Amino acid sequence: MNPANLAALAALFGSAIGALASLATAWFTHRHQEENRRLIHENARRERLFVEFIDLASKAFLEALVKTGIEHPSTLVPLYATMGKLRLFASERTVDAAEDVMGRVVETYYEPKFDLQSKPAIDDRLDILREFAKRCRAELREV
Repeated sequence: MNPANLAALAALFGSAIGALASLATAWFTHRHQEENRRLIHENARRERLFVEFIDLASKAFLEALVKTGIEHPSTLVPLYATMGKLRLFASERTVDAAEDVMGRVVETYYEPKFDLQSKPAIDDRLDILREFAKRCRAELREV
């Protein structure tokens, strides 16, 4: 084989390899960026969902503390709907903590009520969202 032809083939193969390496690098970079965008979006969705659950559970718990029963079941429907969303997007541990919160809210409707004229004993049983918040924070860090 002619040395000039050999040099031309070597240059051609070198260019082809360089182009393929460049394409592969661009593809891997794009794929990595898309994965990061997806994870950020998923994390933001979970964060909004966790905040929504905390807001709704807090309102329902306050109502349960002062009312003697569930007068309007429709007040719990948004909380149950948010619970369903959590089952779709949250981890099993976070869902378990949310179910505990839901149970505590419903139980509170049927417990003796606070006398709002005197200072109630403040204890851990009033902090029904603590474990849920811990699990949410852990889940958001994992992602």
